[in-house]
Amino acid sequence: MKVLIIKLTSMGDLMHALPALTDAAQQIPGIEFDWVVDEAFAAVPQWHPAVKKVITTSHRRWKKNTWQTLTGGELRAFYRDLNADDYDVVVDMQNNLKSALVSVLRKGPVYGLDKASCRERPAHLAYKFPISVEPQQHAVVRMRQILAQALGYQVPSSAANYKADFRNYALPELDFDLPERYLMFVHNASWLTKLWPVNYWQQLVLLARAEGFSVLLPCGNDEEWQRARQIALVDEQAFALPRLSLNHVAALMQRASGAICSDTGLAHLAAVASTPALTLYGATDTDLIGTYGKHQQHLVSDFACAPCYKRACPLPEAIDQAPVCMNALTPEQVWHGLQTLLTAK
Repeated sequence: MKVLIIKLTSMGDLMHALPALTDAAQQIPGIEFDWVVDEAFAAVPQWHPAVKKVITTSHRRWKKNTWQTLTGGELRAFYRDLNADDYDVVVDMQNNLKSALVSVLRKGPVYGLDKASCRERPAHLAYKFPISVEPQQHAVVRMRQILAQALGYQVPSSAANYKADFRNYALPELDFDLPERYLMFVHNASWLTKLWPVNYWQQLVLLARAEGFSVLLPCGNDEEWQRARQIALVDEQAFALPRLSLNHVAALMQRASGAICSDTGLAHLAAVASTPALTLYGATDTDLIGTYGKHQQHLVSDFACAPCYKRACPLPEAIDQAPVCMNALTPEQVWHGLQTLLTAK
C-alpha cells in the first residue's frame, strides 16, 4: 500500500504524527508513505523509516510573493510533484485551511476530519471521506486515530512509538569540543508567554555545572542566539550554539544526558529522541499538546488563569507583558524535576 500524508507544519505538530505511521507500518506490512510538508521542516518526515519521498511546499514565502509564485512556475512545479504518483489513500492529517488547499490541488479523493472535528472551517469541505475524531485529546492520540480510520485498522493499545533514530546522524562541526556530559537547555519559544526569564536560565546553568554537566543552548535565529549568549555568560562550560540544521540538533539532542525546555518544537524533539526532558508550561494545555513519550515530564504553572493561550500576559502585575506564571517556576523546582528524571532513567 502507498499512502500520501498531507501535514505541512509546525515542528511539534509534525512530530506528533510520527507514531501514527509506526502503527500503520505494524498493521500493514510493506506500507510506504510520501509526505507533503513545508520546506522549513522537511527533515522531520524523513526521520521515519516508512517515509520514502518528501514533497515540499513554501507557504510563507509564497504568501509574501504571491505574484511571483503565480507567474514564476514554482506553484506549477509543486502541482506536478503533488500529482506525479498514484496512491491508494491520501490523508490530510493537519486539517486546516492551508492543508485543505493542498488537498484540493491533489487529484482524487482525500480523507480528512469532518465538520465537527476540524480545526479550521471550512477546511472539511476539501475531503470526500470525512473522519470523526474527538478534538479534546492529545495531538498524538488524534493523529493515531485519524490514520487508523483512513486505513481501516484499530489503533494499537501499545504506547506511541516515534520510530526515529538519530545515532547515525553526523554531529555538527563546532568551535568547541563537545563535552562528554551535557544538557540541552531549550530556552527559546515563539510566544512571549512561553518564555522563562533569562536570569532563571542562568541560575539553572550554575546548578547544572555544580553537578558536572556542561550546557548547550540551541538557537533558531539571531534574537535567540543573543539570548543564548546572555545565558551562557555565567559559565565557560555553557555554550550558545550557532544556528544548526534540524538534523544536527537532533543528533545533539539524542546524545544529551537530558534537557530542560520551553514549550516549543525542540521540546518535542527531546520526546522523539527519548532524551529525558522537563518542559515548562504556562500558557498552553499539556493535555492537548504537551511533550509525549518516554522520559518526558511537565512542570506546569498552578496559576488559576493557566492555560490562557494568550501571547502576552494580561495580568496587571506583568512587566512588559512577560508571563507572571512562568516567573513562579523557580530554578530550584526545575532542577529538582530534571534530577528526578535523570535518576529514574
